[in-house]
Amino acid sequence: MKKQLKKKLYIDGRWQEAKDYYELKSPFSGDVIASVPLADEREVEDALESAQSGSEKMKQLTSLERSDILERASRIFEERSEEAVEILAMECAKPLKAARAEIARTIETYKFASEEAKRINGETIPMDAAKSGKGRFAFTIREPLGVIAAITPFNFPFNLVAHKLGPAFAAGNSVVLKPANQTPLSALLTAEIFEQAGLPGGALNVVTGRGSVIGDQLVKDSRVKMVTFTGSVEVGLGIKEKAGLKKVTLELGSNSAVIVDGAEDMNAVVDRCVEGAYSFAGQVCISVQRIYVQEILYDSFVHQFVERTKQLVIGDPLSEGTDLSAMINQGEADRIEEWFKEATEAGAHILYGGKREDAIIHPTVITGGSSALSLNCKEAFAPIVTITPYGSLDEAIGLVNDSEYGLQAGIYTTSVHKAFDALHRLQVGGVMINDIPTFRVDHMPYGGVKNSGTGREGIKYSVEEMTELKLVTFKL
Repeated sequence: MKKQLKKKLYIDGRWQEAKDYYELKSPFSGDVIASVPLADEREVEDALESAQSGSEKMKQLTSLERSDILERASRIFEERSEEAVEILAMECAKPLKAARAEIARTIETYKFASEEAKRINGETIPMDAAKSGKGRFAFTIREPLGVIAAITPFNFPFNLVAHKLGPAFAAGNSVVLKPANQTPLSALLTAEIFEQAGLPGGALNVVTGRGSVIGDQLVKDSRVKMVTFTGSVEVGLGIKEKAGLKKVTLELGSNSAVIVDGAEDMNAVVDRCVEGAYSFAGQVCISVQRIYVQEILYDSFVHQFVERTKQLVIGDPLSEGTDLSAMINQGEADRIEEWFKEATEAGAHILYGGKREDAIIHPTVITGGSSALSLNCKEAFAPIVTITPYGSLDEAIGLVNDSEYGLQAGIYTTSVHKAFDALHRLQVGGVMINDIPTFRVDHMPYGGVKNSGTGREGIKYSVEEMTELKLVTFKL
């Protein structure tokens, strides 16, 4: 990664030149780190043709063969982990500590996929439960869909790719992968690792370049049987409209909230909330963006939170001590600056932070903001948190639910009754009791309601999305 690299497209098990390229720059330093292909319509067509033939090869593999490929990929990721970590630090300014955590999860995700490849099964159906079913036997099987289009974001470019590829390969599908423009190097290294692991040619095709060219072509093509997308609401809605009758899984936005109603160790709660708010500069779908604190605890909590935030180290993502670095581009920093201006003009208080240096937004704590502020009602995807007091738990739950999103939420409480009350009434896909909404392990079902998307990830659950259920009946 020390020198500029000229990368290639990966199509039909071969690395090939493109007609056009773009310069990939580090979000932190601005240095050019690679020259990346801009795939055109012909090259995307080649990838689709390759994936179509690759899907037949994948379908012929046994469960054990698919499992072994995924296990080998996981092992190679372990061997090349520091190389992958450096790519993350360079192409998306992810600090080394966070980058190593992502690669550890990526390794685990492919291991889960390897295990799940052996567990794809159906069930027997008691046909004689119906009068006309007497003398019949039935069972279900799961079959691969075929070609899957995977469109992935910049923020977890190894692990969120793993959440597309792992279950797709476990189920016997092929994939055309379109990574985010800012993070193509991670996807291309992933392709290299699967090539080394023995994945059949055509089973994985990586096309880099403009979403407006590649995305539409993939979404509309009849050979693609499913689109799996992680990204913005606006793009997700466009995919839903263009996909027709294809299966679609959408992991979209959030402005995740945590309720602090009580805890035995408030210092630990504060530490966890700071971690959830500012990890990878808040560029996490389930980053802590809104904190609602019981009014008796509010002043103490805010004081502790600010003091802990002041200890964060801002700087070069390639430095071992860095906690927080640049946002993904200058445009995102511009947007957040405008949000700061909107908040202060509306009477909110910036207790700490609110500063910008090029693409770096300093970790920011805001109080006194109304629920109508962009910082509260939209997805920040930045190192910003609002802290608001509440009186009753009913009020807190209402504030959490007053959102167009519903991915995950957290609640800290010492009352089991309040915990069960909250878990039933919070309008989200996942409720974390005595933890922040940022908690995720890679085999749990993950997804949201409202504008946070449709479908679930988590390897077992993705396999179900990426297979077709077929019924078989025997008349005996």
